[in-house]
Amino acid sequence: MVYNFINLPITIFFIANGFGQLYYALKLRKKFPEDHNLLNSFIVFILWILAGILYPLFYIRDNYNIRWFQSLSVQIICIYAPLLVFFILFYQYQIILKKDPMLKMRRTIENFKSEFELVNNQNKNSKKAHFSTDLHRKSFHLIPAIVIILLWFFAVEVWDNLWNADLFWGITGEEYAIFLILTVGYTGIIIFAALDYVRLSYIFENRTIYHLMPKNVSNLLIKTLKPIEIYEFTKPVALIVSLVPIFFFLPFGIFAAVALIASIGDGAASIFGIRFGRIHFPKNSEKTIIGYIAGFLCSLGIGYIILGVFESSLYPLELLLVSFSGAIVFLIIDLLSPKIDDNILNPIFCALAIFLVYSFLTN
Repeated sequence: MVYNFINLPITIFFIANGFGQLYYALKLRKKFPEDHNLLNSFIVFILWILAGILYPLFYIRDNYNIRWFQSLSVQIICIYAPLLVFFILFYQYQIILKKDPMLKMRRTIENFKSEFELVNNQNKNSKKAHFSTDLHRKSFHLIPAIVIILLWFFAVEVWDNLWNADLFWGITGEEYAIFLILTVGYTGIIIFAALDYVRLSYIFENRTIYHLMPKNVSNLLIKTLKPIEIYEFTKPVALIVSLVPIFFFLPFGIFAAVALIASIGDGAASIFGIRFGRIHFPKNSEKTIIGYIAGFLCSLGIGYIILGVFESSLYPLELLLVSFSGAIVFLIIDLLSPKIDDNILNPIFCALAIFLVYSFLTN
């Protein structure tokens, strides 16, 4: 691992954003003490700091070609991503709001909450509407994991093995995959976080810029947020920053399995529970026995398939044992329903369990 000062802006940028989110969290906690989970926000703050510190250490080698890709990544994450958000907001201010000045009066957090409450009431009164909303929510959480795995597959199997582009660019397929995944992942984190800063700016009553939030983004949030998440940063940010240390420390096969378990496993538990669940456990919760079983079996199947693809040295029984360790931890977290967000707990603890069993079997 080689520390390259080309990457220093990303480290500074992410540490600054971590403190920015912590500042917002403290303001939200003060204003909505019953609705904001400060513990979640503090853990995400630590993960932001960790993501910033780890970024320069992902590349094992150091040469001219790698530095060129690193400098391109820094430009995209620290310059182009913020500029994209700026132009989105500038377009809203200069074009959309000037065309309809009254729109600013309608774009308020109160109206957002009213629309959200309407959808939430529909979910309570209609199982079909609840199922549709939850499907939107879980699909939204699945996107980061799918994108990461597709980027790895493209870089290693297509860009390197099929096209032999590594001979021209002077970096391996895995190094190119690291460049793609870090650039796309970190850029996504920055964009999500920036839009969250706009959305949550309603905590500053006299300086709010909530009206700059694009309508299509608000509509997407209405379909994907849970009621408590109105006072929180969006969950994809927590999920992605939770995956960063796993991507750094563990083999890619474990990382891929954990990323899909955290999204598809969680989605299966929720969606099957809503669609087919009859017996609730605990009784007053939305969770059902069918949901627990679906989440466990889905996590087990995902772990077995993904680890079988990326860790071909494991025998079928070993694959089953390793996959079972991740699935059982997922089930325990689902049963316990701790106050800490499962988008943080599932990736970290499932990865830890899988890695411990994997290391025991392979050493």
